[in-house]
Amino acid sequence: MSDDRYYHVDSDLVPAGEATVSVDDRGFRYGDAAFETLRAYGGSIFAWDDHLERLERTCEALSLEHGLSAADLRSRIDETLAANDLADAYVRLSITRGVQPGKLTPHPDVDPTVVIYAKPLPRGGLESEPVWDGPATVQTAETRRVPDEAIPAAAKTHNYLNGVLARAELEGGADEALMCDLEGHVSEGATSNLWFVRDGELFTPTTDGPVLPGITREIVLEIARNDGLSVHEGQYELPDVLEADEAFLTNRTWELRPIATLDGHEIGGGPITVRLSRSYDECVEESCYQSDRP
Repeated sequence: MSDDRYYHVDSDLVPAGEATVSVDDRGFRYGDAAFETLRAYGGSIFAWDDHLERLERTCEALSLEHGLSAADLRSRIDETLAANDLADAYVRLSITRGVQPGKLTPHPDVDPTVVIYAKPLPRGGLESEPVWDGPATVQTAETRRVPDEAIPAAAKTHNYLNGVLARAELEGGADEALMCDLEGHVSEGATSNLWFVRDGELFTPTTDGPVLPGITREIVLEIARNDGLSVHEGQYELPDVLEADEAFLTNRTWELRPIATLDGHEIGGGPITVRLSRSYDECVEESCYQSDRP
């Protein structure tokens, strides 16, 4: 792979150093854009259909009728991976409302801006290496999660200022900020979903609150239920997490990452975290690497 990666910008593959969008693009001006963070394993996009469905839900929430087909989007992603000679990679797909200068009100006719870029990650699955250096150090943030009534929590948009402000509070090299909702219930990390284990049972904040329904979160829920674990989705307070036997975070890049400490309180992973991580790796292996392992 060359030193200069290639980005896919509006149907063209261009060197990363030459990839640009207009200063009048609404994604730049207002965060008026949808995006998905995906992971390629062995050249295959894991859970592509799930990502596509969430992307469309986001665009619907934004009233962004981009007119792009699933096949078109997937072709652009595959071209980006091929141009960068990548099989295992982080992939980001963004669709903005395009260039509509002059007013805040969106115009119904959309000529979208589509940007895709990829960067290498380690192999996943049963022979995987974590992308993280170690279990996460987490701190609670004073910044509250934006209520669903203000900005739909299920919409994955370019407007990430809420998470930026939470991460800006971190001290001492912490890895993630844990946010609460306006009522003080734990919600999610700036870029991750939260899980904890007590007495052999698994808990995660409900998406009925201001929680992004992560694709990895949904996969872990399915794995846990298939493995016979007792799973609870609800509203929880910070002490519920601090008193947990195990805790971990999920997102597409980290997959499952144990929480070493929360606000200096040691928690760590454990047998259920290890068990779910193994099952997740098996799912990736079967889906993307076409392994012959049972």
